[in-house]
Amino acid sequence: MPGFGRWINATWILLLGIFHSCFSSYSEDQCSWRGSGLSQQQGSVEQISLHCSEGTLDWLYPKGALRLTLTPRLAPVAAAGPGGGVITACVKPSERFHGAQLYLERDGLLELLVGDRMEASPPPRVRCFSRTPGQRLALFLQATPHQDISRRTASFRYELRGGWTARMALDSNAISREDACRPCNDTEILMAVCTSDFVLRGNIRSVEEDETLRAAVIKVSATRVFRQKYTLFTGSSRLASRGEVRTLLQCGVRPGPGSFLFTGRVHFGEAWLGCAPRYKDFQRTYSLAKAAQQIPCELPVD
Repeated sequence: MPGFGRWINATWILLLGIFHSCFSSYSEDQCSWRGSGLSQQQGSVEQISLHCSEGTLDWLYPKGALRLTLTPRLAPVAAAGPGGGVITACVKPSERFHGAQLYLERDGLLELLVGDRMEASPPPRVRCFSRTPGQRLALFLQATPHQDISRRTASFRYELRGGWTARMALDSNAISREDACRPCNDTEILMAVCTSDFVLRGNIRSVEEDETLRAAVIKVSATRVFRQKYTLFTGSSRLASRGEVRTLLQCGVRPGPGSFLFTGRVHFGEAWLGCAPRYKDFQRTYSLAKAAQQIPCELPVD
């Protein structure tokens, strides 16, 4: 019902205008918040502000509403990034997300990200969105009425980065196949070597489908790990290092022979593919750029 959606927007914007603070939180820091709606007044909106690039929110016994602003203190290089100051945020609801609806508030308008779940509903998926410089964004949680709120908890994790590209986002609804799956050009490859969370040389052992994430899970044997921000690829020796890299299912990745340079980002503890040229092509690109003194950073290539 279109009129109902407009009524919700108008109602909650009005509530934000007459907002008064309630003290329902019992655990709060710069990165995460944990609190209960039991002491929150009906119809009230509690304001929360977090200042980290990643963290969690746990709202037990939801009642009323929460408005969360995320203002991460990103490094200047990351904040500027190749995206010209665009910050991309992703939220990952818990599998037992119940008792509330999660909205993105963008310039005064509400967009539903995660609805309240029924017991038999599939787990909610990761949702991503971007903020351009100067744009006002917030996350808005509205409790849904339930007679029994004792088993309701609205929880999610969040991550924010500067300079994420479309190919590195998890929410594929807003990404075209062309943007997400096209090969990287030489400039993007050289920048990926410098800015990625992991950089390694390896071979594809197999590719599996994860229908829940709508992702392809690439099983990788890493012959050389140049860098990894988190411990993703492990083994008893350099030749035995193994791990997994995910990419969008729509890209149609298939196992094949040859050695690749794998780069990418870590989202919620999982490796997601960025640029992945064949290693011999990367060697050629790197050698030419180094000879022309146009490499953004050094990598000890073979």
